[in-house]
Amino acid sequence: MIKLKKCLFALVFFLTAGISSAVCASIFNAEEFTLDNGMQVVVISNHRAPIVTHMVWYKVGAADERPAEIGIAHFHEHLMFRGTKNVPAYEFSKIISRNGGVDNAFTSQDFTAYHQNIAVDRLELVMEMEADRMMNLVLDEEGFNAERKVVIEERLSRYDNNPSALFSERLREMLWHTHPYGKPVIGFMNDIINLDLNDVIDFHNRWYAPNNAVLVVAGDITAEQLKPLAEKYYGVIPARKLPERDRIGKLPLPIKARIEMKHKQVRQPSLVRYYIAPSYNTAKDGQAYALQILSEILGGDNTSKLYRSLVVKQKVAVSAGSWYSPNSASYGTFGIYASPQVGENTKLMEQALHDEIKKFIVSKKDVEKAKKRLCAGLIYLKDKASSGANILGKSLAVGLTLKDVESWAERIEKVTPEDVMKAAHDIFENASFVTGILMPEKVEK
Repeated sequence: MIKLKKCLFALVFFLTAGISSAVCASIFNAEEFTLDNGMQVVVISNHRAPIVTHMVWYKVGAADERPAEIGIAHFHEHLMFRGTKNVPAYEFSKIISRNGGVDNAFTSQDFTAYHQNIAVDRLELVMEMEADRMMNLVLDEEGFNAERKVVIEERLSRYDNNPSALFSERLREMLWHTHPYGKPVIGFMNDIINLDLNDVIDFHNRWYAPNNAVLVVAGDITAEQLKPLAEKYYGVIPARKLPERDRIGKLPLPIKARIEMKHKQVRQPSLVRYYIAPSYNTAKDGQAYALQILSEILGGDNTSKLYRSLVVKQKVAVSAGSWYSPNSASYGTFGIYASPQVGENTKLMEQALHDEIKKFIVSKKDVEKAKKRLCAGLIYLKDKASSGANILGKSLAVGLTLKDVESWAERIEKVTPEDVMKAAHDIFENASFVTGILMPEKVEK
């Protein structure tokens, strides 16, 4: 329940899939309106099946936590299922299930989202219950202590006993340093143990308000049909004065570092490098779109430059690629990864990776091919109502607009080879980065 895993990026981020502007100037054709209390509402109509995806995105995540409450955003997410004055503890999900739906939630650095997939004739029930727990959540010692045990177990199983996750956590902490993005979403064990019920109550009262939320409904419904329901259930909740989110535009301290970690559970060595990169919110002159093309050409799939060089030609790696995450309220991250062939020297692979980055160059043909590869993904994303809800919700929750999302294809189409080369230079020559090597305990480099 913490945050969407890397394997789901293609589903959630519109940054990983696109279509040329000649084919689709507007991606989802979404409609939006704002309730009198400040709650933003977005509707994506898709009438292929009588179902809807209902999502409420709160503009608060781990990066908004105070120093003494690290991990509280995720902890609070768990407590949202404890019940209200009207719905007993843990009955929320059971009611959804009895009505043929599924629900869940997740927390990231920038937002917390709650979602349900259900038949359209059950949508009003879902909206009534979701609005109820925004306003009437019951937080008591019994529930708090029960969920603390659940979160502790989650910390142990997903991080402390998972070397890859633990390693990634350490890399992020080093890369972002004192920046809010350096904190783990789940918090450290000591943070979880020391959280107090009053802290959670205060957190809920500060952040869980309609004017700090985005409602996205996608599926067999129109904005005209949804608006009276949104006004009935969410529109009656009073707005609140909200805290400031001070990380916007805050650049982390510069760093160029390297860490190595050995672990007995690791069988296959791996190398990753995280760069601090411009996001949609902090980029200038189309940098973010150029970085998306860069990532696709450099390491997007098995036709990319890194894969063809390290895996196919030199045979020093079994995998190699790159990714870029620009949907952040502050700065984004550009990542590179590779894993050596069995028996191959990790240093040899790292040198090959370094050389490939140094000689990186693109042509107009490379850029056009990348745009076409990105094109196919969006076509499939548009088939599924929940995809649009995820994409728009995440984007709006970090401060983008509906127009930013709908014009994405047009902006990608404008990227030139020169733009991509400049983006590559800015990242690989000037950006802060951390390189990490994760190895088996008894394997020499």
